[in-house]
Amino acid sequence: MSLLINADDFGLTPGVNRSIAELHQAGALTSATLMATGAAFDDAVALALAHPTLEVGCHIVLIDGAPALPPREIPSLCPDGEPSFRAKLSRFASDLYSGRIRDAEIEAEAAAQIRRLQSAGLRVSHIDTHKHTHLFPRILRPLLRAAHACEVAAIRNPFEPHWARRATPGSAPMRSLAVTALSLHRPAFHRLVQAAGLATTSGTIGVLATGASNIPATLRALIAALPQDQPNAVWELVVHPGYPDEHLDRIRTRLRESRAQEHDALLHLIPASGISLGSWRRLQADIDS
Repeated sequence: MSLLINADDFGLTPGVNRSIAELHQAGALTSATLMATGAAFDDAVALALAHPTLEVGCHIVLIDGAPALPPREIPSLCPDGEPSFRAKLSRFASDLYSGRIRDAEIEAEAAAQIRRLQSAGLRVSHIDTHKHTHLFPRILRPLLRAAHACEVAAIRNPFEPHWARRATPGSAPMRSLAVTALSLHRPAFHRLVQAAGLATTSGTIGVLATGASNIPATLRALIAALPQDQPNAVWELVVHPGYPDEHLDRIRTRLRESRAQEHDALLHLIPASGISLGSWRRLQADIDS
């Protein structure tokens, strides 16, 4: 059993970037997913190139952010002439199910974001999505096509296992209900990813723990709950560390103080845990073999 520890939101702010680089240097973080249109994108690229052992994926943003393509080229993703995506996941999901969002635009925008990282000199190890939107099959299908076109060989499995949910009993009831309801898409996810030939993990932990009130205790509970009877399992722990600063103050996000708490908890817990840390490249090699 091994654990990938991935920080989302690389490129969001300089404080988030610095936290990610420091945690990787300390052996508390294996990878990060970079936002192609993040305000601190250039700073993140410089740090990634300076830390070649940090695997960097693409954190594909389709809501609550700015596109890589001109908005006029993706009007169903940037409706009503807006220069940015929809802000709320609820509206995005409603428009997705009602057919207002075009698959071709999702694929084009995802490919543009991946290629922006590649054009900056980064080898993209994997992809995931902001707010885990690729758990919807309508999003997953065009994302898999974009990954294939850009020669990216791995994708996050966004579904949290039952044992991890039991280890985070203090999560918000509505968030817990949403995670449980959306797990109905799990069989379609595995079927589509397998058909596309991409590598993925056994599942993601830490989804319900995002922004938890007691982050150290929650991380300890998740680590203690890792199943030891599954020697071939590879889990991904998704985290959102960072240093709060004036740049973060200007961004709409509910994750503020929790980022610094998560940084400290990872720094103290992971290097001392003795957990076998995995890598996306090793995951891909295991699938290929």
